[in-house]
Amino acid sequence: MGILDGKVALITGGSRGIGRGIVERFVQEGADVAFTYMSNADKANALAAELASSGRMVMAIQSDAADFNAAQKAVDDVVAAWGKLDILVNNAGITKDQLLMRMSEADFDAVMSTNMKSVFNMTKAVMRTMLKQRNGSIINMSSVVGVKGNAGQSNYAASKAAIIGFTKSVALELGSRNIRSNAIAPGFIETEMTGVLDPKVVEQWREGIPLKRGGTPTDVANACVFLGSDLSAYITGQTLHVCGGMLT
Repeated sequence: MGILDGKVALITGGSRGIGRGIVERFVQEGADVAFTYMSNADKANALAAELASSGRMVMAIQSDAADFNAAQKAVDDVVAAWGKLDILVNNAGITKDQLLMRMSEADFDAVMSTNMKSVFNMTKAVMRTMLKQRNGSIINMSSVVGVKGNAGQSNYAASKAAIIGFTKSVALELGSRNIRSNAIAPGFIETEMTGVLDPKVVEQWREGIPLKRGGTPTDVANACVFLGSDLSAYITGQTLHVCGGMLT
């Protein structure tokens, strides 16, 4: 028995990094899970097959959440297959870091589209189903950078700060229908993307964190499990910092 037994979840950007960690934990806790991916079909389908061996239903959907119509189709596919949708995790995101002086318009627009517009698209797409159910949990992946800013990441910070404002507004609009909307702001999370960094730089970051370590995808996934479950039934409009005390 898991705390997500009987729930259906859709997770964007679920084939690697934090997203993969969320998919794995949701399946472990008893949810049936669909996740989107952009390009590597072999990797995504292998993950789905591996996790489905646990007895849960797992679906990999090639879809770009930044495309309004594609977002709606992804949601429609899940509801058509499984009859409902209880949890949406808006996790898809990219970085295109550059000092503002050198940042191109294309780099700004790409980050805003993938990180923020995708959240709008997916939330719009699930609304009808969740309103009909009078139940749902929407979890949006922000970042500590969206809370405090960071030099060289003005586009990323803007997109992640926008997610927090959007999350709060959705919570206010949909709360009366028992639809909850919360954000998670991860700190320094160690994934395959951070594995290419200079180990000395990584160690400096770890030393600046009160818990003296980087986070793991599982750390973030556990927060998603909580916010997706009935344990958080009276929590909405909040931003949960999963950062080892970095912002304290």
